Amino acid sequence: MSGVTFRFYSQLNDFLPVTRRGRRFAHVLRAPASVKDTIESLGVPHPEVDLILVNGTAQDFTYRLQEGDDVSVFPAFTSIDLAGLRRTGEDPPQPVRFALDVHLGKLASLLRLAGFDAVIAGADADIAKTAARDRRIVLTRDVGLLKRNTVRHGYWVRQTAPEPQLAELLGRFDLVSRMAPFTRCTRCNATLIPADVEAVTDRLPPRTRASYQKFHQCPGCGRVYWQGSHYERLEKLLARAAGRTVTAPDTGP
Repeated sequence: MSGVTFRFYSQLNDFLPVTRRGRRFAHVLRAPASVKDTIESLGVPHPEVDLILVNGTAQDFTYRLQEGDDVSVFPAFTSIDLAGLRRTGEDPPQPVRFALDVHLGKLASLLRLAGFDAVIAGADADIAKTAARDRRIVLTRDVGLLKRNTVRHGYWVRQTAPEPQLAELLGRFDLVSRMAPFTRCTRCNATLIPADVEAVTDRLPPRTRASYQKFHQCPGCGRVYWQGSHYERLEKLLARAAGRTVTAPDTGP
């Protein structure tokens, strides 16, 4: 059996038992293993990892751990230049698009409301396949899904309520400046197109026909949108989410 030491930084500590957070700890290898497999066995999914230092040298996921290795594991940074270092992660695909599991349906609607491409898939295998095919970032609260080998870009959503979840993602992926509110269908994700009132009048309440002249329509499901009484409430929701974005703090030295 071989002994190595690990230290996980910042939000990666979210995946660890309290006794291992923010500190260096020993780990016994009972068989030869890659640093990727060992990190995941400790609870941290590989898409959350961006940089691994072994004895002070950057390594990739294929590195085979050896007796006495000292391993430091870092998440993605938005304010630190890692140019020249061997990273395990990659910058998110551009434009940023998401694939969410079915348990994050309300978050998907809010992402669409903010103007982001967000699809929902059912089974874990379908989510992973969709993300790989379309170069999407997997969003989930299922750590096991992020450990699938086919998932290259993924994020474990920490918050449990939809509005804080949106704020979390706007901060994590630096999306505030890229918001395009009210441009996507919150039901089916398609980009909205302008609609003449004559074309949609048969689907509008009489009071709406009399009060509004500007409409948009979803080319996918046909849903009609206008700036009704709900518009100001949704604007305030998006403004709150954009204004409360924070960078996850480190949990230790």
